[in-house]
Amino acid sequence: MNSAVLLITSVVLFVIAYFTYGGYLKRAWGLSDDNLTPAHEINDGIDYVAANRPVLLGHHFASIAGAAPIIGPIAASVFGWLPVFLWIIIGGIFLGAVHDMGSLVTSIRNGGRSIAEVINRNVGRTEKKLFSIFAWLTLVLIISAFMVIVAQTFNSTPSAATASLLFIVLAIVFGFIRQRSALSLGVLTVIGVILLFLAVWIGLNFPIVLSVNTWLLIFLVYIFIASVTPVWILLQPRDYLNSFLLYALLIGGFFGIVIGGPQLELASFTGFNTSSGYLFPVLFVTVACGAISGFHSLVSSGTTSKQLNRETDAQAIGYGGMLIESFLAVIALITAAVITGDQSANLLANGGPVNVFANGIGNFMTNFGIPFKVGMSFAALAVSAFAMTTLDTATRLGRFIFQEYFTDDESTDSKASNMYLATAITVASAAALAFSGQWQTIWPIFGSANQMLAALALLSLAVWLAKNNINNLNIIIPMIFMFAVTLTALVFLVTSNFASGNIILALLGVLLFVLAVVLASRAYKHLRIDEEAPGVNI
Repeated sequence: MNSAVLLITSVVLFVIAYFTYGGYLKRAWGLSDDNLTPAHEINDGIDYVAANRPVLLGHHFASIAGAAPIIGPIAASVFGWLPVFLWIIIGGIFLGAVHDMGSLVTSIRNGGRSIAEVINRNVGRTEKKLFSIFAWLTLVLIISAFMVIVAQTFNSTPSAATASLLFIVLAIVFGFIRQRSALSLGVLTVIGVILLFLAVWIGLNFPIVLSVNTWLLIFLVYIFIASVTPVWILLQPRDYLNSFLLYALLIGGFFGIVIGGPQLELASFTGFNTSSGYLFPVLFVTVACGAISGFHSLVSSGTTSKQLNRETDAQAIGYGGMLIESFLAVIALITAAVITGDQSANLLANGGPVNVFANGIGNFMTNFGIPFKVGMSFAALAVSAFAMTTLDTATRLGRFIFQEYFTDDESTDSKASNMYLATAITVASAAALAFSGQWQTIWPIFGSANQMLAALALLSLAVWLAKNNINNLNIIIPMIFMFAVTLTALVFLVTSNFASGNIILALLGVLLFVLAVVLASRAYKHLRIDEEAPGVNI
């Protein structure tokens, strides 16, 4: 099959879905620009700062689109390209985009608070505490893992380190100029993007070489500062400018595939049971960010909801942002599907899925005159830049959740909710996990934990809709499916780890299983809509 047909089909389906299903959700959930968003109601100048749609889309997209939508589809291609493609399309349109937009909407309707607070207000305090602990521990794991991964990337690819540091400086200057001058966003964007690509060129020619541990120490200082710095100084401008790297990557990949039209070498379907396990649930846990990811709910309800300028922007940022990420996942799948098995094995052995992706993008870009090495280096650099973005966004999210954990507990000293203390504890915990190497021991459970977050976010959305007498059937069905995926995956994980003697990982799996069952059962009574209440038939 021609890969260009696959790619164009995905684009057409995503565009149709955005205007039809995304528009329907906007109407069904009653989004209106007459309602003030938390960014305007609170406007504290630090976390709650309104951002226009392009800027906020840049932040949101940069935060959710790290390496995961690249790694997942390539790793899952062991089942063949067809099941992965179908899951990206169906999952992205009917699960992931709904999940992301819904998490954003429920948060802005609850003062810009996190999913944990939505659960607190609609289900109960105990359920909030359980979810908060689980979400915070998951974020600590993400921070520790990404610190090590980015440090290793900077050590092996020093040019990426130089460019990333220059991105930060450029973002701060961009933020101050935008805040203090009368220059339009359009003019600033043109200047900023030119300087952004100049930073890429400088990075390629003047690499910074440091050890992995040195980079880890630098990251600890950086993420602490990034977590407490007002969003308009660093978060908004850095993510907005960085998003142009990924947009360029997507455009380059798209035109390279359409012009070259390489044939898919990978079989459409290889079997229900492969070396990676059974298609259900492995496919749906492996392809996370490209279809649905619980981490997105933390971003939507953590940083994005506090910066939303207008309610109706939720469609473009929540629903549209997820579809762009699904488009990235399709391109990633194609990079793996157009090479032979021997080529794939060699690339995976010498750099993993990101190497497969960078090699594919480099080849695609040669179809319109970009040298292979330039295209490949640019792809690798863009991925590392977004891993850095995910790192400090996750730190800020960890701080939010830690603070919220104590905000409604009158018996606890209010100092526990101080943002500097919350950040310090989050960063210190991640540092201990990173330097000890223990993150590698528990990382295999991340896929299941991440998809459980998605199931619980859908659960909170379903309960909120029920409380507001809005039909939630189109949320209930995806929620049940994600719980089935997560619980089945945990059963396999617990069984295999008990058998292999990995007791710690097995026990963690048991705890996650119990947590999911407890939260789901305790929320069940809130999921029914009053028969007399108006609703939308779905």
